[in-house]
This record gives sequence, structure tokens and C-alpha cells, in this order.
Amino acid sequence: MITYWSWWWEVDSELDKLARIILTISVPALVFLWYKWILFYTKRGGTSLPPGPYGLPIVGYLPFLGSNLHEIFTEMAHKYGPIFSIQLGSKLHVVVNSTDLVKGVAHDMDQTFANGRNAPITSSLISYGGSDIVWSNNKKWRNLRKLLASHVMSNTNLNASQSFRTHEVRKTVNEVYTKIGQSVDINEIAFNTELNVVTSMLWGCSKSNYIGDGFREVEFKIIELLGAPNISDFLPWLARFDLQKRRRDMERQLEYVDQIFENIIENRIKDNSSKLDGAVEEDGRKDFLQILLELKDQKDIDTSFDIIPIKALLMDVLVAATDTTSTMVEWVMAEILNNPSVMKKVQDELNEVIGMNNIVEESHLHKLRYLDAVIKETFRLHPPLPLLLQRCPAESCKVGVYTIPKNTIVYINVWAIHHDPNNWPNPLEFKPERFLNGKWDYNGNNLKFLPFGSGRRICPGISLGDKMLMYMLASLLHSFEWNLPKDDDFELCDEFGLVTKKRKPLVATPSQRLSDATLYLR
Repeated sequence: MITYWSWWWEVDSELDKLARIILTISVPALVFLWYKWILFYTKRGGTSLPPGPYGLPIVGYLPFLGSNLHEIFTEMAHKYGPIFSIQLGSKLHVVVNSTDLVKGVAHDMDQTFANGRNAPITSSLISYGGSDIVWSNNKKWRNLRKLLASHVMSNTNLNASQSFRTHEVRKTVNEVYTKIGQSVDINEIAFNTELNVVTSMLWGCSKSNYIGDGFREVEFKIIELLGAPNISDFLPWLARFDLQKRRRDMERQLEYVDQIFENIIENRIKDNSSKLDGAVEEDGRKDFLQILLELKDQKDIDTSFDIIPIKALLMDVLVAATDTTSTMVEWVMAEILNNPSVMKKVQDELNEVIGMNNIVEESHLHKLRYLDAVIKETFRLHPPLPLLLQRCPAESCKVGVYTIPKNTIVYINVWAIHHDPNNWPNPLEFKPERFLNGKWDYNGNNLKFLPFGSGRRICPGISLGDKMLMYMLASLLHSFEWNLPKDDDFELCDEFGLVTKKRKPLVATPSQRLSDATLYLR
């Protein structure tokens, strides 16, 4: 070894000294990393870590991953088993692909996995440093979830906000009526409808009062960045360089949305300062922003808030509710248009429950059992979050016979579970009848069906999403006949991301279905 180093320092004198110093340091560093890499994979074979593929030093298995991770992970599960580990950069990841093992993560050790979070860089930015309900930990998370459940997603508040949904859905039906015979972007009309409903619930008026037409593109960019791989997350020592410009791009989207929140909050505070009892709507019900601002000044440490968590909660509801609902409206319409027999059954049910001389009311929705089954079957085939949100155990634990070290990033592969032939006969077939028999819901109790997750970290907005999805679809399918444009190259391919979207946007042409034209103008 001494001879080697002596030779190195005596080589060509023209070699730059700085370069020699760098190489002198890097060679043993690479040897050390290679040794640690071999040691890791050797140890994995002799310990209780889940099995998995070999990777390369430093980068692990990163170079071998493709774009559709939900499908790639499902294929890997066939090779390595229902749970496997994979080294991506400096971080160990574990993917769970079976209902039996999901029970351990989401139920048996729910507290261990619910309290641990490891937010990626873009997620941390858009959530104001993990101040929201998705990425906050422990007690803070419990308080935020309780607040959201009590004041936005409770049955009382959802019933009180029914007028918002009715107004916006009927406005959408009227808008589509003006476009009869023209091509309509299904995702766009669903997004705008949901956005108006959500903003009305959050701060008491529709999007047009504060949010410009460019918000849809900004939100799409946010969702895209949240699902895009970022080398800085896998190799944190590279984060300062922001090689893929993920941080820069997300900061730009945050700046846009934050300015909206600043304007809304500033105007509300000014309004409140001129009123003794704060801003209250005509029926005496306070919107979510007003409730948050009143809590902001309380001295109770369990309920008080500052402006940052208020913005973070507004971001959660605004982004999550609008994007998921509009995406699923598009998927359901795509599946129905691709299956004429399903379309006929849906519209026959609508005729029977609502009639051809009436319009859809929310009171009709619980009777639409076949449409409900169609929606659930679409969630099975196209789960909006195919890997859910990552979990991170707060301490080392066991899942099945395997050890999951503390701070390991754990994914539940819902797509694999929803396409498992052991759970669903002929899993690639679109068959709504699967959900007509037995009790199926979105609450994660039946681990074969987990579109919104399971356990404590299940999506808190299920009730609102379910109501809006059913109401929009029932109204569009009852009011109009829908056809694909003749020159349309229809496909059902998805594009992986945080939310799995249809690769090619769905465009369809409506025609009048109800004989009484005045029904479209209500």
C-alpha cells in the first residue's frame, strides 16, 4: 500500500496537483462505498430484511427503475414475494403487495406507521414545511385531522353545504347544454365544478373571486412535481444543487398559490375587524377559514394555530379534493364509454330512480346502486394513488416475518392488491357487478379494496369526494347522451404519478337526452 501511494505522488509532474488530491480522496471513498454496498447485500441475505434485487454502489437500484412504478413493483412482487426491499440511493424502501401484510402495516402496527413521516422535498415545500394534515406527525397531526373532520367533512357541515354542490352541478349541466354537439373535456368541467364547491366551503365564495383561470395548470404542475422522482430525495447530499430543478419549480407553484391565500386571509381579517362577531354567512354558518382564524388567537396549545398551518390546511383541501375527484370523473366516464352495456344499465337505473321529467337531486344518490358499483369498480381498476402516500415507521418493527428498520420508506401497492387474481377473478375485466353483492365501502376495512388507504392515515375527505363524484356523474349521465368523437383514438392507458391520470385526456360529445329543455336551465 505504501508503494502504491509513493508511486501515485511521483507520477507525471504535469498532472494538476488539485486533481491528484481529489482522486487521492475519491479512490478510497469509492472503495469504502463498494465495501459497504457488498456488506449491505450480504447482511440482507442473512437477516430478516425483506428480499429484493441487488443494486449499485451509491445509487442502489435507481438506474433500473422505469416510469410506471405501480406495474414495475407488481412484477417485482411476483419475483421476490409479497413484500420486498429495494435500495434507492441512500434510502431503504419496502413495498407491501398483499392484503395479509397490509393488515400488519395499516392495522396491527398502525400507530407505529401513522406517526412516522418522511416528506420528500417537493411535498415539504408545498405543505409549508410539513405543517399540513398529510405530513405532520403525532399530536399535531391528530389535532389537524380532528379539526378537518369536525368543521369540513362532518355530516352536519356536508349537509349544510348541499346548496353549494347543487348550484355548481346545475351550473355545469347548463354549461354543457350550451356545448351540445361540440367536444367537451371531461376533466376540465369536473375540475371547475369541484373547485367552485370546495372554495365555497373553505372561504364562502366560488373560485372566481380569488382564483384565476390559470389555477388548473398550476395545480396540475403541483401534482406532477409531487409524483416526479427527485434525485435529491434519494441522495440528500445532492439536494443543495437541485439538479432536476424540482425545488425551483415547486417554489414557483407555491408562490402562486400562497399569494391567493394571502389575499383571501388579508381580506377576511379586514372584514372581521369591522364586525364584532366575525364574518358569518347569512344562515349563521361559518366557513372553514373563519373557524381557523378564530382558533388562531386562542391560547389553548392544542387548538391554537398560526397562519402557516391555516395555509397548509387550505392547500390540502383545495388540491386533494379537486384533483382526485376530477381525475376519477374522467376515469369513470372513460370506462362507461368503453362499455356500452354498462352505459345502458346506468341510464336505465337513472330513468327508474329519477325519471325523464326530473333532474338529479342528492336525495336520489343512495338509490343508484349500479352507478355506485360502476364507480367502485373504476376505483379498483384505476386507484387514484396506486402506491398511496409513503409511510415511515417511527421505530423498527416486524411485518410478517421480516424486520422493517426505523425510518424505512414503506409503500402499500394498492394497484397490485386491486389487480390480484386471488382477490378479484379476471382482475383486468371491467365488471361492476362485483360490488353489487356484499358490503363495500371506502373506509379501508376490507383490505382487498383500498382506494383511499386504511388505518389512521386514511384520506379524511372520503365523504365529500363520494358525494361530489356520484352527484356529478349522475347529473351528466342523466342529462346527456355521450359519444366519442369519430376521429378520436380512444385508449384507457394511465400515466403514473402521485395521482394516476389518464394518459390521453377524455374528450366526448354531449347530446340532449331530456325532452324538456327547461330542465337544463334550472
